[in-house]
Amino acid sequence: MRTFKNTIIPKEYRGSAIAIGNFDGVHRGHQKVFRQAKKYAKKNKIKFGVLTFTPLPVMFFNRNIKNCRLVSENKKFQLFEKYGVDFVMNIKFNKIFSKITAEKFIKNIIFKQINPRLIFVSNNFKFGNKRKGNVRLLKKFSKKYDYRLVNTMAFKHKGKVVSSTQIRKSLQNGHLDLANTLLSRTWFIEGVVQKGKKLGKKLGYPTCNINIKNYILPKIGIYAVKVLIGKNKKILNGIAYLGYRPTFGGKEIMLEVNIFGIKKNLYKKRLRVYFIKFIRGEQKFKNSTSLMKQMNKDVIFAKKSLKAKLA
Repeated sequence: MRTFKNTIIPKEYRGSAIAIGNFDGVHRGHQKVFRQAKKYAKKNKIKFGVLTFTPLPVMFFNRNIKNCRLVSENKKFQLFEKYGVDFVMNIKFNKIFSKITAEKFIKNIIFKQINPRLIFVSNNFKFGNKRKGNVRLLKKFSKKYDYRLVNTMAFKHKGKVVSSTQIRKSLQNGHLDLANTLLSRTWFIEGVVQKGKKLGKKLGYPTCNINIKNYILPKIGIYAVKVLIGKNKKILNGIAYLGYRPTFGGKEIMLEVNIFGIKKNLYKKRLRVYFIKFIRGEQKFKNSTSLMKQMNKDVIFAKKSLKAKLA
């Protein structure tokens, strides 16, 4: 899969089938669009490309939003390749780009630079300055700029349209089963282990501390998790705490992971933490002894929740 940082692409990639969107999470709705686009591309013997944006427009327009992404950009591209994408145009979403009107986007970028034969978008796709562009406008200019618009019907789960927003809300509410179903895989966070205050070690549960950066912030509390260390393919069981450590007056949110059976120092190692089951919300305890008693109970519950394999 080729990756381009703009829409000025080589001749062999022009005249392709392209899907346009943020595609955060590459969930089942996105997968439906990709399957359809790939099928058309194969039938017409052309390439299938994706036009996407970084950062997510919602994060650009609202700088207060720090935690939003369902997947890292690197993982998003890996999923693109998994679902048959031949090339990606990853546009830098900045102030200049945000000012482009919807009509100029169609004329100057889609037509003059990409010149696709087929365009695939979802029903609710919006683009251009002040989000004035939509499916209707793309349809209106399709003959003039010689492309065919394929408006994919939204993928629904139990009568509701699947969206990245819905998945974010599911994670924020601790509904992991629903989020994982809509993603068609187990949701995870990747990060490098940082130095901590070693509070977990003092309590008998040494933890790996990870800054979740711009990932969506799931519900604060305790989780049963599965973990991959670096490039090791062996999946390990564990328990994780996401929160501020109120018992110890913490102010910065961190993900702290205790991997069962691992006692060695994993500082600077990259971990992939799969969220399997939400156990309980954050609590403030009177003292460390009360906290340790609850942690022992949490571990027992977590181990019972980790018998199933990853999706």
